[in-house]
Amino acid sequence: MSLTRRTFVSLGALAAVPLRATASSAAEVDSGPFGPAIEYVHAFVQQYLHEIGAPGLTLALADHSGVRHVASFGVADLVTHEPVRVDHQFHIGSISKSMVGLMLMQLVDEGRISVQDPIERHLPGLRFDSPGAPITIHHLLTHTAALPDGPLFPPDPGFRHRPAGPLGRDFHYCNQGWRALGHLVEHVDRRSLGESLHARLFAPLGMGHSGVITFDDAPHVVRSYWPARTDRPYAVHDPLDVAPRIVETDGAGCVASTPADMGRYLQFLINGGVLPDGRRLVSERSFAAFTTPHIEADEFGNSAHYGYGLAVDLFDGHRRLRHTGGMTSFASALEVDTQSGIGVFASVNAMQGIRPRPVAEAALRAVRAALEGRPQATLAPRRAPRHIDAPALFIGRYLTTGGPAVQIVADGVGIALEQPALRGPGVMRRPLHPVCGADGLFVTRGGNGDDLNALVFESAEVAGHPSASFGWGSATFVREGVKRPTKPAAPAEWSAYTGHYRSEDPWVGSHRIILRDASLWMDGAIPLEPTGDGRFWWRNEPTSPEWVAFADVIGGRAMRLVISGDHLVRISEATDPSFGDSA
Repeated sequence: MSLTRRTFVSLGALAAVPLRATASSAAEVDSGPFGPAIEYVHAFVQQYLHEIGAPGLTLALADHSGVRHVASFGVADLVTHEPVRVDHQFHIGSISKSMVGLMLMQLVDEGRISVQDPIERHLPGLRFDSPGAPITIHHLLTHTAALPDGPLFPPDPGFRHRPAGPLGRDFHYCNQGWRALGHLVEHVDRRSLGESLHARLFAPLGMGHSGVITFDDAPHVVRSYWPARTDRPYAVHDPLDVAPRIVETDGAGCVASTPADMGRYLQFLINGGVLPDGRRLVSERSFAAFTTPHIEADEFGNSAHYGYGLAVDLFDGHRRLRHTGGMTSFASALEVDTQSGIGVFASVNAMQGIRPRPVAEAALRAVRAALEGRPQATLAPRRAPRHIDAPALFIGRYLTTGGPAVQIVADGVGIALEQPALRGPGVMRRPLHPVCGADGLFVTRGGNGDDLNALVFESAEVAGHPSASFGWGSATFVREGVKRPTKPAAPAEWSAYTGHYRSEDPWVGSHRIILRDASLWMDGAIPLEPTGDGRFWWRNEPTSPEWVAFADVIGGRAMRLVISGDHLVRISEATDPSFGDSA
C-alpha cells in the first residue's frame, strides 16, 4: 500500500525528530481587518505542525483588495533546521486544475472550443473508446467521463480506455482526464502548457514567481519529503526521507508557486475573474460556468459538488470554492469564502496522505470572526499522535476462524490490540497507530512483518456505529455477537494473485493483494469484484471505473499486476503466501 494519485486510502509518513513550528518569516503586507485573526492562525498552524509532525508550511490570506498576509513556518531541512521562507516555491498539486479550467474557459470566450465539444474532435489520437456517446470536454472537466485514473497512454500500445458507466452520471476523480485537457490547451493555444499559464494567468495576475515544475526552477522550490518506507502503510510520526526533484508539466497538477503569488490568485477568484485594474481575464458567463456546481462530488465530502476545476459547497452557511493538491512530496489546500470575500492557501512540504484543510478552515473562521467583530476561538488542546476521536467504535472482543479471540482496548492514548502471548501464558498488547488520513485503518509496529498489513475496520466510516469486524492480512475478526453470512470458497486460481507488487513510478508505488473472506482485496482495504472478462473492479465505490488484472502466472504466482493500465511487478519476499505461512 503506497502513496498514489488514485487510491482512496490516504497514507502518510511523518518526521520522527523534533521540529520547529514557529513563524519563520512574514511578508511586509497590510493585514488590515485580518489583523485580529493573525495571532490565532499562527498558533493554530504551529499546533497543527506539531500534531502531524510535518516539516513546514507556507500560508497566504487574501481578500478582494489584495494579499493581506503571507507567512512561513517550520523547517525546509530536517537536519540543519533551515527555516522555510516566504519566497520558497511549493508544488500546489491539483489546485493547478482550476488554472487549466480557467484557460479552457478563456478559449471558450475566444470561440475556439465549446465545453460540449467531443475531446476526439480536437485530439483524435487519444486512446478513448466511447461507443455509446462521445466523451466531451465537459465530462473531463467534471470528472464524469467514467474513466479510471490510469495512464493516458498505457504501455500496451493496443490498449484503449473505455467508460465503465454512463457519461455524465457519476463523479469519479480522474487525473487522466485532466492530462488530456492539458494537451487540449497546448493543441489549441499552439504553445506549451507552461507558456500558456504564464501568458494567460501568471503575467496578468502578477504571479512572477510561479511556473510549471521543471529542473530549471528546482533551486527555488523548498526541500520536500516523502515516506521513508513506501512499501507499507505508515502512520503519524513515521520517518520521512528527502524526496527527489521531479518534473511535472501536465494538466493534472504541474504548478509551483509562492504564497504571495497564490494570494494574488485568491484575490482573482474572490473578485470573480476580475483583475485589480478592472479588466476581466474570463467573461462573467464563463466564470459562472467555471464555478457552477455541475455534479455531486462525494469524494470531497460535506455535500460538495464539482465545477470546472474547483469543488463548491457551503461552509458555515457561506458559499465556498475549494480544492486540495497532493504531490509526491507536497500537500496543499485552497479555500475561498465567496460571501465574506476572503481566501486562504496553505501548503506543506511533505506528502503525509493528508491535506492542510484544517488550517484553511481554521483561517477562514478566524478571519470571518475578525471581520464581524467577534472574539477568536480558543485553541483546542494538542492531540497525541495516536489520538482518535471515537475509540468506543472499535473497542470490543473479536473472534476469528481457526485462531484465538483478540481484544481492542483503550490504553490511555488511543487503542491497542490484545492477543494471547505467542509463547507461554499472558497477553501481548500492541498499540495501534492510525494510518494517516484514513479513518478506521491502523497499523501495529511489531517489527516482525505485521506492519505490512493494516487493520481495516469495516464500518468505521458509518458515524456512530460500532465496527462489526476488521480485516488484518488474510484473517477476518468479527465482533463477538455479530453474525456474518458464510461465503462460498474463492476460485482456486485466485491464490496465484496474492502477493506484493511494485512500480518504481512514485505515482504508482506498492500494492499487496490479499485473499480474505473468500474475496480478493487490494491492500486489505479495497475489495475486488470479478468483472467477467478476467479483470476485477475496485469496489470501494459502487461505480468505480478502476480495475485490476493479473498476468504472467509462473509457478503458481502472477508476476504482474495491472491497475487501470499501470503495470507493477511482483516482489519476491519471505511473506509471500505462496511460499507457505505468512510472517
